[in-house]
Amino acid sequence: MLRVTIELLPGGREDGKRVIATADIARVSGGALADYRVALDDAVLGQVGERATVRDYPRWAGSIWDLVARCVAAALNPGREALPPRPVPPQVTVRINDAGYRYVRLDEIPEPARTCFDEKLAGSGIPDHGCAFAHDWFDFLNGER
Repeated sequence: MLRVTIELLPGGREDGKRVIATADIARVSGGALADYRVALDDAVLGQVGERATVRDYPRWAGSIWDLVARCVAAALNPGREALPPRPVPPQVTVRINDAGYRYVRLDEIPEPARTCFDEKLAGSGIPDHGCAFAHDWFDFLNGER
C-alpha cells in the first residue's frame, strides 16, 4: 500500500509541521495491469470524495506520480481519471447590523474555508456571536490574515 501524506509547514519551518491530508492507495490485483483502490482523508473535512478504483493501470510503464495523480482524480471525480471542475471561491452574504457594521455569519461559510478563517480570527473583535466583521473575511480571502 502507498500512503501519500500532505504536511503543512507554516512559514516553511519543520518545527510547526502538521499532517493536513492523506491518500491511501492499495493494489487490489496484481500483474502488469493492476487495480488500485484509493481513499482520501482531510484533517478538516474527513473523508474526501469517494473511495474509487483505478483499473488496469500499467504498473511499470509510468512514474509513481502518474499513478498517484490518477488515483486522486478518480477519488475526486466518481471513478473517472479526470479532475472535477475547479472549485470556486466561497460566496458569502455580507450583512449589515443595526449599528451599520458589515458582517458575515460563520455558519454560512463553507468548509474548509470556515475552519481556516475561524482559526485566523483569534484575537479579533466580533460584531455578534457566530459572526465576523466583513473586512476580516475579505482580508482572509486576500491572504492578509
